[in-house]
Amino acid sequence: MTAAWTREEFEKKLRDKGRLYHIHHPYQIAMNTGNSSKQQIQGWVANRFYYQVTIPIKDAAIIANCSDRDVRRQWVQRILDHDGVTGDEGGIEAWLRLGEAVGMTREEIESFQHVLPGVRFACDAYLNFARRASWQEAACSSLTELFAPEIHQKRLDTWPQHYPWIDIDGYQYFRTRLSEARRDVQHGLDITLDHFKTREQQDKALEILQFKLDILWSMLDAMQLAYVHQEPPFHSCKQD
Repeated sequence: MTAAWTREEFEKKLRDKGRLYHIHHPYQIAMNTGNSSKQQIQGWVANRFYYQVTIPIKDAAIIANCSDRDVRRQWVQRILDHDGVTGDEGGIEAWLRLGEAVGMTREEIESFQHVLPGVRFACDAYLNFARRASWQEAACSSLTELFAPEIHQKRLDTWPQHYPWIDIDGYQYFRTRLSEARRDVQHGLDITLDHFKTREQQDKALEILQFKLDILWSMLDAMQLAYVHQEPPFHSCKQD
């Protein structure tokens, strides 16, 4: 039997997965270097909204499968962060404002009319995984948050100069997620390090994290095909 990694070695293995994070996808690189068109930015915002509304449902699935009261009490904050509470409208509302800032209407975004089939399939696959997996495995899949602050900061640093046509008020989502993601990371990381003890379990955790990385990458593959290479299906699966 292969010996398990120490807690420190296991955490390093998880963090090393960052080299496969979607910040390195050509679509993200183009956006962060000022090489994306307005249509490509709008396409990303519209498609990513489908992911945003999937996240709190995913988190609710984790809570539904979790028998640990203390974990549920802490994990529920993620749902509130996205759905909002009195005095804080939350991440979904902030994303709708980003959509307005890039020149789209709320109705247009909320209708999902621009959501590509590949993006829908990837997000639905992630939600189905969270519903069927153990709550510890689903929590592990959320560890792409390890890498999220870098991508949010990159957008805040580069987009205002590259895309002056975007209303700066639309960037609030990225500002808020800088702190929220760092908080969430520690909780998810502690769950993963505590639960996946044997080498077999640790290898499984890395596979789960890779699955989530593949979800995010596949979403951008669909957008690259539609908005960069102009290959069908374009903005929706509806046909005239």
